[in-house]
Amino acid sequence: MDELAKQYSSVADLLSAHRPANPVYCVFPDEYVRAARDFVADFPGRVLFAVKANNDPRALRPLIDGGVCHFDCASLPEIATVKALSDQATCYFMTPVRLRGAAKAAQSQFGVRHFLIDHLQGIDLLDREIDLSSSVVFVRMAVSHESAMVNLSKRFGAPPEDVPALLQSVYDSGAEPALAFNVGSSVTSPDAYRHSLVMAKQALESVPFRVRLLDIGGGFPKSYPGFEMPPLQAYFDVIRKDVRSLPLASEGEILVEPGRALAAPGMSAIVEIRLRKENRLYLNDGMYGIFWELRFKGHDRFPVRSWREGQPLEGRKEMFRLFGPTCDSMDELPGSVALPADIGPGDYLEFGNIGAYSLAGRTAFNGFHSEQVVTCLLYTSPSPRDRG
Repeated sequence: MDELAKQYSSVADLLSAHRPANPVYCVFPDEYVRAARDFVADFPGRVLFAVKANNDPRALRPLIDGGVCHFDCASLPEIATVKALSDQATCYFMTPVRLRGAAKAAQSQFGVRHFLIDHLQGIDLLDREIDLSSSVVFVRMAVSHESAMVNLSKRFGAPPEDVPALLQSVYDSGAEPALAFNVGSSVTSPDAYRHSLVMAKQALESVPFRVRLLDIGGGFPKSYPGFEMPPLQAYFDVIRKDVRSLPLASEGEILVEPGRALAAPGMSAIVEIRLRKENRLYLNDGMYGIFWELRFKGHDRFPVRSWREGQPLEGRKEMFRLFGPTCDSMDELPGSVALPADIGPGDYLEFGNIGAYSLAGRTAFNGFHSEQVVTCLLYTSPSPRDRG
């Protein structure tokens, strides 16, 4: 099988030199650097990248180069991955459910000081493993909003009426209390943050001390074909205005956990068409692989570009249905895609904006799994303007 190099100048360079039989995932470091710099510069607070969105070191490294030095982690392996790239990075263990001993190892091995609970048992469990007096413990409050494509408070988050007592329990333990919430995933309206900040204000006004840190979670969306979102600045403007009324400590700070907003644009996936049956195309990757997140509510397509013999394929377009390679009849991408009418086996499709929750969530079902990740220096990934 044709062996790929680790780096190419562009996708065209890769496809001119090779005809990969397995899916290839292209990382664009400069795009990750740009996304990180813009977000860190524009957001009015501390930026924590949500590692679950893309834990590949080839994506994390340019985010660090772009100025991200804080990381929202959900497990000890995520913390270890980040610290292996930068010993100066600060990791936050932001999940209320951890493996036994994980909090102890996070603090003793990696110096983690920030943890999270959403139940009274949480502070007792932490007290068995960490030094609370040197730690910050966030209380996660359950919030929801109709504009979130996925409600992230169904499993985690304390009812708002329980939050003051939880903050008090953290204060009494000797740890520094902090507040957190997460509006949801792919939040389509900035009003969701206004709504949640009102709830946060009520909780903060209900305790006899001032909290220094408020983590407002993630949820910042990306635009995809047929799924146009407001610009990030619209969300930042609402947050910047509404946090002014919060009763935080004088040195108070807002934290944020972007995942998709930083991870999505810096990667594309190159897949080969293996079979054409009329207007049905069978690919070497599918819903159990890089496209797995299309199962969930939200966008149902990625921007796409066609390639033949190392050159973009143009011409009159027709609508096609796309299928993955596994034996499962559910291995079909949602909707239809406009592609050149003469496209067929041996041609390639490049899907852009695919860096979020793709590598991290794919499976090896039926034995279909590719580890071919390469770096491309020139950013030419399909954008939402390539409607497909």
